[in-house]
Amino acid sequence: MKANANQIRAAIDAASPDIRLFLLHGPDEAGAQDLAIRLARKMGPEAERVDLEPSTLKANPGRLADEAASLSLFGGARHIRISGAGEESLEAFTLLLDTERAGNPVVAIAPSLKGTAKVVKLAQGSPRAMAFACYVPEGAEADRIVSTIARELGMRTTGDTATRLASASGGDRAVMTRELEKLSLYLDAAPDRPREIDDAALDAIGADLGDAEMSRAIDAAIEGQPDLVGSELARLEEAGVSPIPVLRQLARRLISLADLRAQVDAGAGVAQVTESVFFREKAITARALRHWRSDKLAEAIGRVRHAERAMMGSATAGAVLAKAAIVAVGRMAARQR
Repeated sequence: MKANANQIRAAIDAASPDIRLFLLHGPDEAGAQDLAIRLARKMGPEAERVDLEPSTLKANPGRLADEAASLSLFGGARHIRISGAGEESLEAFTLLLDTERAGNPVVAIAPSLKGTAKVVKLAQGSPRAMAFACYVPEGAEADRIVSTIARELGMRTTGDTATRLASASGGDRAVMTRELEKLSLYLDAAPDRPREIDDAALDAIGADLGDAEMSRAIDAAIEGQPDLVGSELARLEEAGVSPIPVLRQLARRLISLADLRAQVDAGAGVAQVTESVFFREKAITARALRHWRSDKLAEAIGRVRHAERAMMGSATAGAVLAKAAIVAVGRMAARQR
């Protein structure tokens, strides 16, 4: 079935055996990862997590149904996660939904799939699956998400604090959650002892990710200035700003560029396709479209997403992986100029 935000969160929290597959598709990979983490928390700290690669499912489609029906080695809870899923997983998902028994829930993160994809249509048409489109929230929707996450942590936003947090996180659900978790610790908040978030609390924990500073680093990467990227990332580090939200905003810019580049490849003019671009980004977008090729944009997006997925693991280099990926994109752009 096709789910909205409330439905997918409620279903994940219920962890009902009736839903075998949670398909999280669309460009907001960070939001999808956050929902996958939510399921892992619901399953419990002792639950066994099985990670499967899309290439494995393509070579052996029956593996997913087998894993979903298998018991944990120690008899406890078990769940399955697939990152970077695409149309190659269609047969595996079909077998999973058609099998008689599957006791372990599957979360598939599919950032490259659009609503018209066969895999998405399969999940939308099955009562045993939920398909949720993950898009970067903006405006009132972003504020609402901040307020919802805050409420779950025992806090209530006041004044324009929801807007400040949404803006500071760039609409990234994962960053919103981390900032709100820091706030809950600072305020000693919990559902049984609610607290209010005010401007003083935000100022105290420094919940300001420096939008202008992040934009400079992203612009340098898009323009092909790796040396400037390095200096901008160093300046962000001195200001206490993590490179991780920079990486995620860079991914969004690259995806937007790829869509515009596809229109140029189809015969549209650069001036024509940049008419709808935010006026502050028009000039740099036009320049980028003149030297970035579609195949290189796809490669850059893949590199950034790979870095983000790598950061989600335990005991990873974290910020170092983000910095390396951002600089690598800058070098890719420089080679095309």
